[in-house]
Amino acid sequence: MSDLWIRRFRPRPEARIRLLCFPHAGGSAPYFAPLARSPGLPAEVEVLAVQYPGRQERRKERLVDSLPELADHVSSVLDPFADRPLVFFGHSMGAALAFEVAQRLTGRSGNVPRWLFVSGRRAPSRFRPGTNHLLSDAGIADELRRAGGTEPVFLDDPELLAEIIPVVRNDYRAIETYRWVPTPPLGCPITALVGDRDPQTTLDEAAAWRQHTSAPFDLKSFSGGHFYLNAHQQGVVDVVSAALRGVARQA
Repeated sequence: MSDLWIRRFRPRPEARIRLLCFPHAGGSAPYFAPLARSPGLPAEVEVLAVQYPGRQERRKERLVDSLPELADHVSSVLDPFADRPLVFFGHSMGAALAFEVAQRLTGRSGNVPRWLFVSGRRAPSRFRPGTNHLLSDAGIADELRRAGGTEPVFLDDPELLAEIIPVVRNDYRAIETYRWVPTPPLGCPITALVGDRDPQTTLDEAAAWRQHTSAPFDLKSFSGGHFYLNAHQQGVVDVVSAALRGVARQA
């Protein structure tokens, strides 16, 4: 089952740490392939990414429009990867999902991730109503253009757009209907990363992740919007790598 959900882009059998990445709404595991190939990432780190149902090689599978259900699925397939320290990185919807998976692992086995990186997403305790999943197909396409994370070739080709709209609508429904159920804070450090012009997450909303951990918290701001990380890949790698080196020393 884990072969369906988890992708490896650059296997490193000797790795001491596994960095598990969670894509944004409408995204897929290959979004994090450049991170896996980044020369700035410590050699002892292996990058993994979650592949959600309904896209690419899983396109014939049922879409999951519930974030808690997605979290249940992902947390149930991680045992084969838990023989080494796990670190989570999630962007946008993926940040909320990574947090929910971390909560499940903590409650089930105490095998809490060593670090949680949450990017482009307000804290679970900072709710904002969302209705993008109720938009027309044209409305969703416009929203994707505004967000800036989708290649224009997909938005300008009617056939390709028709394929991705149901996936994006599904993921919007998953994150917009998600409601945080108050739980004890995680025991791992959390680093929140955000673009200073992100319309979906203010600096204050990102800083509110502080209340979701009993360990150290840090906030990193970059210039840009919701997909600031596309223009600041090296800066993001530097932030993540600094933490991973600390985890490696502890391991």
